[in-house]
Amino acid sequence: MMAWTGHLRLIATWPLLPVALAQGLWLRGRVPRLPEAAGPREGLAAGDGTPLRLLVLGESTVAGVGAPTQEQALAAQLARVLATRTGRPVQWQALGKNGVTASATQTLLVGRLQPEPQDVVLLVLGVNDTLALRRPGRWTTDLRRLIAAVRERVGPAPVFLAAVPPMGEFPALPAPLRIVLGARARVLDQAAARLAYRLPEVHHAPLSGRLERDFFCHDGLHPSPAGYRVWAESLAAAMTV
Repeated sequence: MMAWTGHLRLIATWPLLPVALAQGLWLRGRVPRLPEAAGPREGLAAGDGTPLRLLVLGESTVAGVGAPTQEQALAAQLARVLATRTGRPVQWQALGKNGVTASATQTLLVGRLQPEPQDVVLLVLGVNDTLALRRPGRWTTDLRRLIAAVRERVGPAPVFLAAVPPMGEFPALPAPLRIVLGARARVLDQAAARLAYRLPEVHHAPLSGRLERDFFCHDGLHPSPAGYRVWAESLAAAMTV
């Protein structure tokens, strides 16, 4: 039923596509392209005992766009929250690239992973697949292949799929572009949740609550350091149930 609802939601946005595509081209030339966060893309959040090894893989938010340093970006903040919740140290690694889709992540990033075990893998994807108007079936196929490729490198670790961000709430997006991308992001997120339900040791990690303006940095598209903190808290809650 959810899949059919999603398809109907996409069909309802078709009349808006010509205007939305024109807005997208206009917006691309006006929104500043922010740099990835500075600093090392790995570290250790303090705790007692054996470190939990955390790998975060994905798009620009994993690269920390919107935060000045990696310590203020998603992976490091998530590691600190997990360390607080579990009492264990968290050895984290962030491997992200601006603009990648799920398919491109497998092609461009997985080969850069060291073949060593991880305890938890977090995949943060979906915005670029939404922008590419990826169909839900293609999206889940790409995710399935990516999960298999990552596990070939790091072992059979539990994999968490971060929710596709609710693009209908991005301040930088005007209507009807916001409506079209919001609907498509929801459909991809629901497809990812269904995939997680079917695959062993794969989990969907929703992003709870509405996104306030201070969640975003000044481009209105990427999280601010405060937004990354909110997201990290939500992800840690899903990981430590």
